[in-house]
Amino acid sequence: MFCPNCGSSVEDTFHNCPNCGAPLGNNQNEGPIQENQGYTVQNDGYTAQNQGYTTQTYTQPNNFQGATPNGAKSKVVGGLLGILLGAFGAHNFYLGYTGKAIAQLLITLLSCFILSPISYIWGLIEGIMILTGSIATDAKGNQLVD
Repeated sequence: MFCPNCGSSVEDTFHNCPNCGAPLGNNQNEGPIQENQGYTVQNDGYTAQNQGYTTQTYTQPNNFQGATPNGAKSKVVGGLLGILLGAFGAHNFYLGYTGKAIAQLLITLLSCFILSPISYIWGLIEGIMILTGSIATDAKGNQLVD
């Protein structure tokens, strides 16, 4: 059997993948702990012990193939906001960079739009950088999705 999340080979009798901790879909609620080939895997799938000698904690990887994490920001939306509304810092608000966004907004508004070309060029450059992948994460460090 293969894990649907990480694709690693897993024994048919495991309830959770020992690599990523994801449930394998064969969980029949047979009990809280299952033993196989010297491993004890708890039903939560996050802790595995190898014959009591070593304890390893498995965490789910941030990048699944075919799945997007909750709250993931779109690279296309961020780039288009930078190109179209960059003078107002819309792309930085979207990606969570509020300090830069407020700076762009204040430059535009407090100068009565006289300095808006500066903010627009700044936003245009950042919008292109987002679309090309030079800026690949949001303010929380999450990868931007296509």
